[in-house]
This record gives sequence, C-alpha cells and structure tokens, in this order.
Amino acid sequence: MLVALSIALQLFVVACEHANRTAISQSIDDATLSTHVKTALLNEPSITVTRIDVDTSQGVVTLSGVVKSKEEEQLAIDTARKVSGVRDVKSALKIVP
Repeated sequence: MLVALSIALQLFVVACEHANRTAISQSIDDATLSTHVKTALLNEPSITVTRIDVDTSQGVVTLSGVVKSKEEEQLAIDTARKVSGVRDVKSALKIVP
C-alpha cells in the first residue's frame, strides 16, 4: 500500500509540473502574440495604434481603446486576424470621431 501511495504521489507531482510548464508556456505565447498584433497594427498607417490596447488569452485577442470610425475598428480587427497564431479577435473598441 505504501508503494502505491508513493507512486501516486510521484505521478501527481509530475502532472503538476507539466501543468505549470504549460501555463507558463501559454503566458509566453500570449505575450508574444500580443506583441505581434501590436506590431501589425503599428505597420498599418490607417490605424491610430497609440489608442489601442491588445490583450491575448489562449490565442484570443481582445482589442480595446478608442478608434476614430467603424472603418478603423474593422481594419484593426482584420489586421489582428491576419497575425499567425491568432485564434479569434474580440473588439471592445469605442468609436470616438
């Protein structure tokens, strides 16, 4: 019985270590993805990037902040969608002409 408990404990520790590495890896990937989206937005001259924030969670990008028009909002969404690794784009952008 003691051997079975020892094996179960070892398996639990290994599983926890894997889960932590996966969470850390996902955080790094999300941060990298956010950076790639911000860069893509910066390279789009029709977008006022300084007023757009980018947040990424598990490959889903959320854009927030202020844009000047519905067209600028759509261009920002389309630009973010083109970035490799982006699974989806959500907009919390506000239009303020």
